[in-house]
Amino acid sequence: MSFAHHLLAYVEMFARDEQRMGDVRRRVNQLPLGSAALAGTTYPLDRERVARTLGMVNDQGEACVCQNSLDAVSDRDFAIEFAAAASLVMVHISRLSEELILWMSQNFGFIKIADRFTTGSSIMPQKKNPDVPELARGKTGRVVGHLMGLITLMKGQPLAYNKDNQEDKEPLFDTVDTLRDTLRIFVEMIGGQPNPATGAKEGGITVNPQPMQAAAQKGYATATDLADYLVKKGLPFRDAHETVAHAVKAAESHACDLSELPLKVLQEFHPAIDKDVYDVLSLRGSLEARNTLGGTAPAQVKAQIARHRARLGN
Repeated sequence: MSFAHHLLAYVEMFARDEQRMGDVRRRVNQLPLGSAALAGTTYPLDRERVARTLGMVNDQGEACVCQNSLDAVSDRDFAIEFAAAASLVMVHISRLSEELILWMSQNFGFIKIADRFTTGSSIMPQKKNPDVPELARGKTGRVVGHLMGLITLMKGQPLAYNKDNQEDKEPLFDTVDTLRDTLRIFVEMIGGQPNPATGAKEGGITVNPQPMQAAAQKGYATATDLADYLVKKGLPFRDAHETVAHAVKAAESHACDLSELPLKVLQEFHPAIDKDVYDVLSLRGSLEARNTLGGTAPAQVKAQIARHRARLGN
């Protein structure tokens, strides 16, 4: 698959995170003021007016007010829901971080991360340490830990407010700070920063296509495409599967890729194989063949990029 298609998987994750945060906001944006200690107040308050003044309204412009005084003073769902949504964001960041760390290693060499987001090794002068992705991966455990702490804090409490709830502030505020700072630096690391003089973005991640292409050609990645090719020629898939297995063994014995086997050799495995098979066995052909919604064909990838740009107003 293409690198763009791979990254679009994370775009989908972060799009769900955006929706999830919006859902959390709509659900927790309720006014507790006026609940007093636990039973409401004897003063003639207009709680709905206060809610509207503070912008605590729903999509229809109606005031959002906590409807039960006991629940209003003892509930910490708002903190737990936010921490849960934040944990998912951090998990997605952590997964991306893990891949960035692998991709920039010397064993892969798929990408380069700008120097300002890395440090030199203390003992190996040739090595760059991916500090930001590693720190983000570590911060994820911190945020998930805050979520577990908040849930554990609430699990045994009777109604109404208890002093235990003083322990909600530190994990909630630290989750906000950690998530905000991690997202901010990740945006800079991946996309770069605009140069004040030219306006062009500099830094960020540089992609090395040659090592990616070399890696994609390993392991007979287009073997499934050959099986699909034979199925379209009329073979049952089980027979096509066996035929491809023989072809792969031949490629191994010749120390070459399937696409490098001579046509005569391929035809020994099945006479239906013709010269058009090389279009199927190429990396480009393999990509182009997956031209269904959500597939990795360049046309589909471009359509998905356009969809997300429209969603984001770009």
